[in-house]
Amino acid sequence: MNLTIAIQKSGRLHDESIRLLKECGIAFTNGLNALKVDATNFPLTIFQLRDDDIPQYVEDGVADVGVVGENVLLESGHAVDIAERLGFGRCRLSVAMPRSAPFNGPQDLQGKRIATTYPSILGDFLKAQGIQAEVHTISGSVEIAPSIGLADAICDLVSTGSTLLTNGLVEVLPVLRSEAVLVTNRSLSGEKRHLLDQLLFRMAAVRAAKETKYIMLNAPNEKLDAICSILPGIKSPTVMPLAESGWSSVHSVVKEDVFWEIIQELRDAGAQGILVLPIEKMIAT
Repeated sequence: MNLTIAIQKSGRLHDESIRLLKECGIAFTNGLNALKVDATNFPLTIFQLRDDDIPQYVEDGVADVGVVGENVLLESGHAVDIAERLGFGRCRLSVAMPRSAPFNGPQDLQGKRIATTYPSILGDFLKAQGIQAEVHTISGSVEIAPSIGLADAICDLVSTGSTLLTNGLVEVLPVLRSEAVLVTNRSLSGEKRHLLDQLLFRMAAVRAAKETKYIMLNAPNEKLDAICSILPGIKSPTVMPLAESGWSSVHSVVKEDVFWEIIQELRDAGAQGILVLPIEKMIAT
């Protein structure tokens, strides 16, 4: 019995999903035009589908799990569970208005016409803010709606903001921050749940490795306590004596988001010969 996973058939989420599965040690042929691919070393079958269809396929049990943008999932309203946030495909859904339009806060959207391809998410947001606005649902080219008189504002996905700038718009209000998520059918059998747990274990090891660096350094023994206090590691740093008397080698793991601050502290504390290595996989438990 195979676990079935639905991924986007093309685009950024497709590429990142394929990369993640391969980093989890799952081997398969890419098959650019194949809608169904079987892994060769793990009981997994991959469906390559339109991203908008993935929540429906998972809810209906056609696929056991799926990788989809959280924005697509929330807009669809399908009854599935989020098993894991995957850390890629990050974007934000925001309200944007013409640069010349005044905006001092959400209340300035009162009575406005807003064009979007995400009417459900936008409607819930406006309701939570106590704002009554006219939502126009359109598909594609949302950013031109104000310039052709269809709407006063738009609500669309924003990455760099260059598309907004080209169309004379400016981002004024974030509505949702989204990333790729792994969603699951709510009625998985015990056997498939076990396979999912194995896949999640591998994904957690890959993600933990990406968020950390392995550090090796040399330190004079009289400064070991100060240096070790900077490097807690998973449990505690590994300390080994060097051939040169009075010196030790210290090994530890550091979180990516504080890496440069830690390096500076180590230098200030007397560490020398600091070597930084990437981690391929990290099993924390």
